[in-house]
Amino acid sequence: MRETENPVKKQIFMIVCHLRIHKKTEVTSNDLLTFVFILMSSLKSIAKHPIISLIKSCTTLKELKQIHTHLLTTGTIKDPHFVGQFVASIALNNPINLNYSEQVLERCDTPTLFTLNSMIRAHCKSCNPQKSFYFYIKILHSDLVCQTALVGALAKCGDIVSARKMFDEMPDRDPIAWNTMIAGYAQCGRSREALRLFHLMQLEGVKVDEVSMVSVLSACAHLGALDQGRWAHYCIERNKFPVTVALGTALIDMYAKCGDMNKAMEVFWGTKDRNVYTWSSAMNGLAINGAGEECLELFSLMKWVGVIPNEITFVSVLRGCSLVGLVDEGCHHFDSMRKVYGIEPQLEHYGCMVDLYGRAGLLEKALSFINSMPMKPHAGAWGALLNACKTYKNMGLGELASQKIVELEAENHGAYVLLSNIYADSKDWDGVINVREIMKAKGVRKLPGCTVIEVDGEVHEFIVGDRSHPRYGEIEVMLVEISRRLKLAGYVANTNPVLFDI
Repeated sequence: MRETENPVKKQIFMIVCHLRIHKKTEVTSNDLLTFVFILMSSLKSIAKHPIISLIKSCTTLKELKQIHTHLLTTGTIKDPHFVGQFVASIALNNPINLNYSEQVLERCDTPTLFTLNSMIRAHCKSCNPQKSFYFYIKILHSDLVCQTALVGALAKCGDIVSARKMFDEMPDRDPIAWNTMIAGYAQCGRSREALRLFHLMQLEGVKVDEVSMVSVLSACAHLGALDQGRWAHYCIERNKFPVTVALGTALIDMYAKCGDMNKAMEVFWGTKDRNVYTWSSAMNGLAINGAGEECLELFSLMKWVGVIPNEITFVSVLRGCSLVGLVDEGCHHFDSMRKVYGIEPQLEHYGCMVDLYGRAGLLEKALSFINSMPMKPHAGAWGALLNACKTYKNMGLGELASQKIVELEAENHGAYVLLSNIYADSKDWDGVINVREIMKAKGVRKLPGCTVIEVDGEVHEFIVGDRSHPRYGEIEVMLVEISRRLKLAGYVANTNPVLFDI
């Protein structure tokens, strides 16, 4: 069997396409079987050798070792192709000794493609089919393009640890490989790791490009790391990268999520090429930063210049209406999605409408809207209603909303805490105790609060009860001093909300 690189490349790209098309979040046994059938479509039967033929009749490990000993003493086993046939014969014809075939294979420096294919096939029929993926990875180790594609596939499946392990083991890494790994971290929410890897990329002298910077800006936006985002912007200008639609949109999103809306709009107006995502990013930034009226004004301008809104645009528009209490206008925009633009509202749009009604104090209307949804209401819609119930101290609807959230997400600690706060605001301490007991009975724990701040370009994370920060002692002294000064100034903290740990 003549081995070439092209069939392997074709197979890995077929697998990556399969993962992307079906939006896989994890690799299942069925996926592996699919991959193997693709991989083995051209595999032919094992060439018969007089000694290897005896393996079929072996019933014990002792007999198998006797054959192996004979091959070692005669020197036959030194031939890599013969080793491959020996290992494949054990794996496929004597599966009870599959582990022994692996031990033999480990001593082979250059296993053939045929051997590795056989191991994949054997493991897919075993009680541990996931191990097939290990041998598939070994096939790909000899090809940079395939390795990079697999790093990306593993990251998209959520297995970021395996993706990084394979990235670290790559003998050669081009800018595309680095960008793939950085993007994988950013997409999985591992933003600090994305930034660390980007800095390592620069230290190793690898050339950065537009793709690198888009991932870096995404990580800065997720962390709220404004100083690092500004540095990334400076890096773009220093390298004279053209501000494309993708790069301009990423810059707007970063500045907006880091709270510098003036700079975000400066980038927006300075961007020559703007598509619907650029406009939507600017509108979303205005909405999340409390500039609801400006968001709606930008939406009107967007329509005036002929840019057609999409489903992402309307999330920002509905948020803007919610912030400024424009209930009628929000309803008008929601209805126009289907009637004017042919966009079918999704769960997030329905959640925004519940929030719109809830913020305006129209709790019964919010409940009626939820009950009229054409699909099963999600936790986001009930959560918006629960938040409104806390604001307007409506225990009855709050209990209903909390119950619905728990039915959908049994371990959602936030629903219990908000309900407890509603009881606490109404001085219903029996209700607070009851919520605590239910959480204990169901084994639900409130996750500790967490905050992230950036100081001099360095991101610091603080978790309730955690004293691991290297400057914890200084921070505690400063907090005591701040508290003392607040009391002297007459400040009294609002301790009504009861956020508790169990």
